[in-house]
Amino acid sequence: MIRLPKITNLYGRIFAIFWFTMLLVLLAVLSLPHFDPRKSHHIDKERLKHLQAIKQRLEKRFAAQTDISKILLKIQPKPPRHPPPPPMRDGLQDAGPDPKLVKKPEPLKEKSIVFITNMNGLVLSPIKGPDFIFRALRNFITSMDSPSNPQQKLYGRLMLSGPLSIHLAGNDYLLYVGQEWHRPPPLLLRLFDHPLQLLLAVMVVSTPLLLWFAWALSQPARRLEKAAQRVARGEFEVDPTLERGSSEFRQAGASFNKMVEAVNDMISRQQRLLSDISHELRSPLTRLRMAQAIAIRKQGKSHELARIDTEAQRLEIMIARLLELSQQQVNSHNHWEEHSLDSLWEAMLDDAQFEAEQLGKQLTFTPIPSYRIRCYPALLISALENLVRNAIYYSHHAIHISIHEQGSSLQVLVEDDGEGVPEEELSAIFRPFYRVSTARDRHSGGTGLGLAICKNAITQHNGTISASKSSLGGLQVKISLPI
Repeated sequence: MIRLPKITNLYGRIFAIFWFTMLLVLLAVLSLPHFDPRKSHHIDKERLKHLQAIKQRLEKRFAAQTDISKILLKIQPKPPRHPPPPPMRDGLQDAGPDPKLVKKPEPLKEKSIVFITNMNGLVLSPIKGPDFIFRALRNFITSMDSPSNPQQKLYGRLMLSGPLSIHLAGNDYLLYVGQEWHRPPPLLLRLFDHPLQLLLAVMVVSTPLLLWFAWALSQPARRLEKAAQRVARGEFEVDPTLERGSSEFRQAGASFNKMVEAVNDMISRQQRLLSDISHELRSPLTRLRMAQAIAIRKQGKSHELARIDTEAQRLEIMIARLLELSQQQVNSHNHWEEHSLDSLWEAMLDDAQFEAEQLGKQLTFTPIPSYRIRCYPALLISALENLVRNAIYYSHHAIHISIHEQGSSLQVLVEDDGEGVPEEELSAIFRPFYRVSTARDRHSGGTGLGLAICKNAITQHNGTISASKSSLGGLQVKISLPI
């Protein structure tokens, strides 16, 4: 079995469809002579039987007649009732459809007219009527003069058939039969006689091919688009289906997968580096705290040793938060699930409200909308929890949390009535290790990583986070998440 090579090149597919369409048109053109009644055709069996019956009736009818001229007068042909269309080529008539006949076709009539010639092709039958009949007959006799191979051909509305050998008045003659043609021409003939119809037919044939071609081209493009969206969400996964389709898309898909592998490798190296750094830092940190504990045992407590212990604890917290930030960037896409917003935040907000009351502060929040969101639950809960606890810590008396829909996104506002952040530093507080110039962080012992971790979590959910001055007088942090 012969297998055709698979075309994988994009331009190769375009040329293949173009040439396939041209091949269809070429086949239609080459097959036209086989369906065109204006070309010579072999007579089918039913038609040949009909001609043989006419011949036999004539021979039987004039078997006793010896004068050929009298026979010819009795079978004198009559011209067709319908005039032919104007000449189209070779001085003969075209078989184009008559609009009247196409709209109101007449029934096929088998009334025949006969022509008699001698064996040399000389027309003996007297012909009355338009000159086209005589010219059509002469043209047909010139090309069809063998009784052993009778054929038929259409001239205008006159279908000529023959020749058949017939015996009349003691001699052999040639018989030609003509019939009026009332049928519309074949479909291909009509198409080639009417360019607009031919154009429409080509469009009907080529349109499904072009639609299929457009669909085939769009599939790898859509796969590539979905893979890019996954990467934008932080899901660095290799997709083998990208390396299918035409060679151009296969190359693009292979390059995309290599990029994803490179990003995964880079993140893995970064995580290993941070892990190694934390290990190396914790070892001397542990030794430092042990030395500090020994010094307290020998010398007793002092302000300097307490300061060393405080800074060691702060360094340990900073290392832990730094590792948390690194793990968020690497592992979050492995835990994505679909959850309702109330199942994520309601319990956490209730606990935060209770804690605020214990500190003599008031925390209020609006009803949580009933939306479902695809997320990394622990990460999204932790992001809002960090903001709420910061607001509780730095507020004087009041904290307000607003959750509402705005367009196609979910807006979360966390406000407090604390000292706030200077306006010129609002855009910088989400940078890792950034410490504001006020006492907001310096007196609290913060590491400068809390808001950076929140921003990383929101960014991985295709959201945005920003800070501004609150209407309560303190800081307002705004989260925007796509619904």
